[in-house]
Amino acid sequence: AATAQERRLLEILSYGLVGAGALSVLLLRFVWMPYGRYSTPRLGCLVPVRLAWALQELPSLLVPLGLSLFSGAARVSKWPNRVLLALFIGHYAHRYQALIFSFLIRGGKPTPFITFALALIFCVYNGYLQGRSLSNYAEYPSGWLKGPCFIVGFAGWLSGMTINIYSDHILRNLRKPGETGYKIPRGGLFEYVTGANFFGEILEWFGFALASCTIESAAFAICTLFILVFEILKFQSPPLHFSSK
Repeated sequence: AATAQERRLLEILSYGLVGAGALSVLLLRFVWMPYGRYSTPRLGCLVPVRLAWALQELPSLLVPLGLSLFSGAARVSKWPNRVLLALFIGHYAHRYQALIFSFLIRGGKPTPFITFALALIFCVYNGYLQGRSLSNYAEYPSGWLKGPCFIVGFAGWLSGMTINIYSDHILRNLRKPGETGYKIPRGGLFEYVTGANFFGEILEWFGFALASCTIESAAFAICTLFILVFEILKFQSPPLHFSSK
């Protein structure tokens, strides 16, 4: 009974994640969420950018690891579940978020506490959702890792992650030491897409969703699409009334 209840809870949380993504897009049309070049102290105290990046993404790494290692995970011994968990955790461990990018940021404006707190809550929420689903409930046939869904999905995940890493490399090297001003990125997919890093992340998580074929991973991909497409459009035409000073 407890297992069925938690499985139902994960399903409800998945719908909630999609709803939160859609609601965020609606709210952000009227309320500007300041960060990066638009960071402002008008919404309260500011968190140093390196500290914010390191802490806000950390639950996406630690929560799935903790669930896999210490919660009696029923499915974590299965290879498809292990590989898919490794893909999710690898995004946060190998890429910049949480462990690498925070120490490589050059300059960068402090992050408003409200932006930091919302990102932290999201990462706890989604870390539990993906980690618990893959470690305890998702079931796959024996040949899943050789099947078309996983292979195509993995290719999408890897392509998206590669785009993301390279785009972040371009962003990190925009400024010389000591510079803090905003600069327009050039090179790579930035020549074709305003937010190449965002595009890479969207591709990555839709690939992950296809490789996983769970409602939880699909919800994460859709939520990512809602928020990051809005971010790409926002950087193309920011509100005229907004000031970062």
